[in-house]
Amino acid sequence: MSQEQYFFNHSNLLSFRNKLVMFRHSNTFQSFTTAIIIFYSLLLGLKTEVENTNLLEIISFLDTMITYYFVLEIGLKIYTEKRKIDFFKNKWNLFDFIVILVSVIPLESVGSVAVMRLLRIFRILRLISINDSIKQLITALEGAIPSIFNIILLMFIIFYVYAIMGVELFHTLSSGLWSDFGTAMLTLFRVLTFEDWTDVMYEAMELHPYSWIYFVSFIIINAFIIYNLFVAVIIDKISEINNKQIQNMLSDETFNQLLLQKDIVQIKKMLQSMQKEQQDDIL
Repeated sequence: MSQEQYFFNHSNLLSFRNKLVMFRHSNTFQSFTTAIIIFYSLLLGLKTEVENTNLLEIISFLDTMITYYFVLEIGLKIYTEKRKIDFFKNKWNLFDFIVILVSVIPLESVGSVAVMRLLRIFRILRLISINDSIKQLITALEGAIPSIFNIILLMFIIFYVYAIMGVELFHTLSSGLWSDFGTAMLTLFRVLTFEDWTDVMYEAMELHPYSWIYFVSFIIINAFIIYNLFVAVIIDKISEINNKQIQNMLSDETFNQLLLQKDIVQIKKMLQSMQKEQQDDIL
């Protein structure tokens, strides 16, 4: 709640709207909303295990009440914005709005009720938008997208080369894991995820005893080197965001110090003026 966005003074501090503004930004409201979302997440998990009709009706009722709460919450956030359009300029607010909008669509009005029920599960994702640490991580991932894309492109090139080599070397194997390019790409992905990759390697070694070099080199390049590139890029972006936050905090502190110095100068001038008036009265 910044001073530039909301203007509180003695005359309007106790107004109904400003009370709502302060309530919206309070820790109590944030904590209660978080608790509601967590409770809703547990409710969805419980619903998959329950077969009792009466209990299912209770869960359905609670689901409806939680939906009403989410609608009121979004309405409160929109109402307390000085300019309503500012609410939608924030990507996290827009994300929450879309999730809630999907939640209030009547199930009977759509062709597939099952699909709409699945879409309602996405309300759990609101835990992301109300957790600053997770939002920081998502922001880091967004900033790292260009670098991640380049790493994925590099990985695809390596997959492409190894797939062609695999087809050329092992296409005669009876398992058919290297029968064509597409199948070879899937086989390499299986190797990368370590899903029984040794079985694939030993089968290839029956045809070419030194084919272990092919598999070990592929795993070293992709599972170790490329993977660590992903980690390095994300850590670098997180560090960059943390540095920006520290710089902003220092800038705000410097600004506050300048304001304080200005206030001190004004107070000194007032004291000097008062002293001068007192001296004039004495004379």
